[in-house]
Amino acid sequence: MNSNLNRFTYGLGTIGRDMVYSLVSMYLIFYLSDILQLSNLALGWITTIIVGARIFDAMNDPVMGIIVDNTRTRWGKFKPWISFGAVSSAVFTVLLFTDFGLRGTAYTISFAVIYLFWGITYTANDISYWSMLPSLSVSQNEREKLGAFARICANLGLFAVVVGIVPVTTALGESLGSMKQAYFVFALIVAGILIAGQSITVFGVREPRSMFQNYQHTTLKGLLEAIFKNDQLLFTAVSYSLFMIGYVTTTSFGLYFFKYAYGNESMYSIFALVLGVSQISALLIFPLISKRIPRRRFYSIATVLVLLGYVVFFFAPMNMIYIGTAGILLFVGQAFIQLLMLLFLSDTIEYGQRKLGRRNESVTFALQPFINKIGGAAASGVVGATIIISGINDAETAADVSAQGLMMMKVAMMVLPLILIVAGYIIYLKKYKISEEYYAEIINDLEQRGDLNLDAGDENQRPDSDIPE
Repeated sequence: MNSNLNRFTYGLGTIGRDMVYSLVSMYLIFYLSDILQLSNLALGWITTIIVGARIFDAMNDPVMGIIVDNTRTRWGKFKPWISFGAVSSAVFTVLLFTDFGLRGTAYTISFAVIYLFWGITYTANDISYWSMLPSLSVSQNEREKLGAFARICANLGLFAVVVGIVPVTTALGESLGSMKQAYFVFALIVAGILIAGQSITVFGVREPRSMFQNYQHTTLKGLLEAIFKNDQLLFTAVSYSLFMIGYVTTTSFGLYFFKYAYGNESMYSIFALVLGVSQISALLIFPLISKRIPRRRFYSIATVLVLLGYVVFFFAPMNMIYIGTAGILLFVGQAFIQLLMLLFLSDTIEYGQRKLGRRNESVTFALQPFINKIGGAAASGVVGATIIISGINDAETAADVSAQGLMMMKVAMMVLPLILIVAGYIIYLKKYKISEEYYAEIINDLEQRGDLNLDAGDENQRPDSDIPE
């Protein structure tokens, strides 16, 4: 098995995936409020539907995890669901940004159906894609490299949308004579990139399937045990949930902030470009830092960066130097935390295997989309309620928003997320115990029990050199 090839083909697959997720999670409400110009009543109903659908879909994620864990095909258990989810979610993404000319109750019902199926099909892809990662290696060092490159590609996808959505849709709108058509074409392009990227993963990744022994069928009871009897998984999930609610809430306000608080919507793309470069740079240096300091200390440093970023952002005058500095601090710290959380989640798989005698990659990683959706649902609720109550939804320009309305947005965008992220860090600090040394002990024990066959992998599988000095 070529670990470098796997790193490359696995990571590239998520560029289009995160483009789609960013488009839907961050800009769907903006499309509905500013492009389709739905009324407050209609937007209120749509916001309720989005929150409800995400919560419903999130509850189905562990069930999808069971389905993937129990899948046995000649192509493995991950790739069939990756393929199905990629194609079907691409179709529903395009439909979400298609104006069928419907309004009122008819539009609300059609939106609800399309959005529900988008969530279900994206979940099929998301769970199978991310749960493949820990199956490619049990080495913490190799997982960091896999995870870092995948997160770099994910951020490339995210910031391609964040940076490009305003200039590209504006250019398309001028060319096509309609911003509705512009968003439709933009969604079509993003959906095409999703399918192309996932094809690279499906046809390029080679799985060391013989490395893992004693596969067992996962039942509903096994699902509950895998989640609630794995204390480290549970604490990681709570900490990660608090982080994601805060993170997604902040990013979801981005375009509103630059349009109505900063007063220059075009600066949003420049700001996003700076942040994108900062996050990708942070992920590039992540493996170098993790070799020198333990993950626990790394997480503390990242949290301090996030805290400083929020404080500077909240008190900064409307000047790009101050706002840009705050954004760099904030998003560099968040990039580190996102990757650390991915690695913490991966390590709980072997912890659970040792404790419960069963390996559940997909059930474990079903919690990641569950957490992302709960975070997205909470963020959508906060954003939707804030722009309605603050008067932003009725505003045409920044001058139409009151000082109280702007302050309400800043508190929802910065203060609330900071409280949640710090709370997640405190839970991790007090409850998470899988250190580098303890993880090496777990792997050694699993190999002695016959649950792992590290000789079936490559030279990077063994965790002997994973512990920072």
